[in-house]
Amino acid sequence: MLFIHGLGSCTEDWEPQVRAFSGAYQVITFDLRGHGRSDVPRGPYSIPLFAADTAGLLATLPAGPAHVVGLSLGGCVAMQLALDDPGRVRSLVIVNSAPEFIRRSLFTLLEGMRRTVIVHWRGLRALGERISRRLLPDPAQEALRAAFVERFAQNDPSAYLNSLKALVGWSVTARLPAIRCPTLIVASEHDYTPVGMQEKYARRIPGARFVTIPGAHHAVPVERPNTFNAVLADFWTMLDAPPEMPPPAPPGA
Repeated sequence: MLFIHGLGSCTEDWEPQVRAFSGAYQVITFDLRGHGRSDVPRGPYSIPLFAADTAGLLATLPAGPAHVVGLSLGGCVAMQLALDDPGRVRSLVIVNSAPEFIRRSLFTLLEGMRRTVIVHWRGLRALGERISRRLLPDPAQEALRAAFVERFAQNDPSAYLNSLKALVGWSVTARLPAIRCPTLIVASEHDYTPVGMQEKYARRIPGARFVTIPGAHHAVPVERPNTFNAVLADFWTMLDAPPEMPPPAPPGA
């Protein structure tokens, strides 16, 4: 079981899932290049490059194909991995993500520019504080917001911006019908990407299931870990269940 984090995040974001599933699965979390404890090579970065890094990691492990879960940027990487190296993906769970980041709206353009300006002039901590209030808006989530900001602020600014640029213009929308592994798309009710848009692209993946988590925001694995873990468990239980046998034919049929 392989978990891929979002932009500016790291392996610690998956702690609730590691605790929940490590008893039954070999659980793997890692930091994408330029994030957390991974090296910070010079750019440019790209989604295919992140996916190739991920495939390289899986190639070093003795386990077979993995159940791959990706959040946000990690969801993009997971989709790219399933398309470029399908033999390494047993199943796919995409969380609050999209198959393309084409600047087709003024909001998308302005958000990218806004983040870049904040990093250049105020630093990653200021951007992390702004993002945290959107990820975890409940006043009772102050401790989670503070932990997020501390981890976010530890990133290398140039690596963060290179990762942000990796999303710009990326698209695998036309290739979605080529994803053949069991797939689950998870959308939060209050995610950045509207639920309807996520459901629309889910329909392009053969046999994909779609689940909405009511009341949740972008960082649902941290915000609603029990609900999110239950969704994952239900999906994987379905995959591992033996096929339902048809009823015996009546005599003489």
